[in-house]
Amino acid sequence: MAKYASQVARLGAVAAAAALAVAASATGAGAQQLKHYNSAGKDFWMHPPPDWFLGDETAGQRGLAPPAGPATPTPLAELNENLKHITLPPGFTIKVYASGLPEARQMAWGNKGTLFVGSFGATNVYAVTDGGKTVKTIIKGLNMPTGVAFRDNALYVVAIDKILKYENPEANLDHMPAPKVVYDDMPPYVAHGWKYLVFDAYGKVYVPFGPPFNIGNPPSSVAQIRRVDLNTGSAEIEALGVRNSVGGDIDPRSNQYWFTENARDWISDDAPSDKLNHITRLGEHFGYPYCHQGDLPDPVFAQGHSCAEFTPPVLNLGAHVAPLGMKFYTGNQFPPEYKDNIFIAEHGSWNRHHYQGGRIERVIVDPDGKEAHQEVFASGWIKGDHDYYGRPDDILIAPDGSILVADDWAGAIYQISYSK
Repeated sequence: MAKYASQVARLGAVAAAAALAVAASATGAGAQQLKHYNSAGKDFWMHPPPDWFLGDETAGQRGLAPPAGPATPTPLAELNENLKHITLPPGFTIKVYASGLPEARQMAWGNKGTLFVGSFGATNVYAVTDGGKTVKTIIKGLNMPTGVAFRDNALYVVAIDKILKYENPEANLDHMPAPKVVYDDMPPYVAHGWKYLVFDAYGKVYVPFGPPFNIGNPPSSVAQIRRVDLNTGSAEIEALGVRNSVGGDIDPRSNQYWFTENARDWISDDAPSDKLNHITRLGEHFGYPYCHQGDLPDPVFAQGHSCAEFTPPVLNLGAHVAPLGMKFYTGNQFPPEYKDNIFIAEHGSWNRHHYQGGRIERVIVDPDGKEAHQEVFASGWIKGDHDYYGRPDDILIAPDGSILVADDWAGAIYQISYSK
């Protein structure tokens, strides 16, 4: 499950505290009762309880819930101290590029060097200018505008059930123009409804649609990835059986779409694994809710299906690491062996007693998805067993070949550079 930013995390902390209080006061058989939801109806999807993400608890993981994020962005001095914990390969350095961006999520470059940044529960879209020195909130009041993209002098923002287009935004950062709705054939479910936008070379945009619960038979309009023509409103269903994807990119070698996927919660600390996937044909099915990590039938929802029926992942990334934004490295600053590698921002665990993730992974893989392996590129954002200094959630290649990393926990953007 995507490891939610502060708004949902605070709800989770309240729900967990309530669950623990009930457990502490219960005796006998009552102490063994576990939470169970019937999430199969539209009433649940439209009006989910605050702790909808808990799904069906297990005895081994009872009481786990997303940690509550900081109420405000981390101050710059504290960010600089926190970055001293980050480990990188030799020759690489990390610094704060911009701070003061509450719940910063997907990033996109404008034509004139403006960095546009979406947000999770903060309702904002930001513009970062002057090499990170100036941060402006340019749009307010949207419904989880996590995904942003820029193309043909227009900013696109996705807000749960609609994609908005803002013309010529860099000339109007102080007074943004009224948006035009360019696509709204989208369900209004907030749970797993936050999205990520990726344009391909033909001007069409890939949009993931997550199911409004942890695990279950999904509504027909979700658990899929669509490729949308924003000029006409027509869409193709590129992939099915996708649980919760909040990151993807186009492979510059093949022009095919790759994406990260967060697996279900509430099986165990060590299963199932989150995934890196690759779409090679229209309508591929990646297994949800029947099969996880390519070889693990769901204990309840396999429903007679075999994992062999579905497209396996290119790579299993680890249990509950929460891979979000990803990018193929197309810059020229890093050593040649980094060309066309994938950098993945791992948001980190909550449905695990000892957190993992909270780092940036480097994936080396052939264009056809063969010979894939991963290695840790940047780590150190996890504090102890279950706390964070920060939570990376998106990657973007900068014009100079460095990479930017968004962090919604700290409300900051980092820059990782290489020097011989």
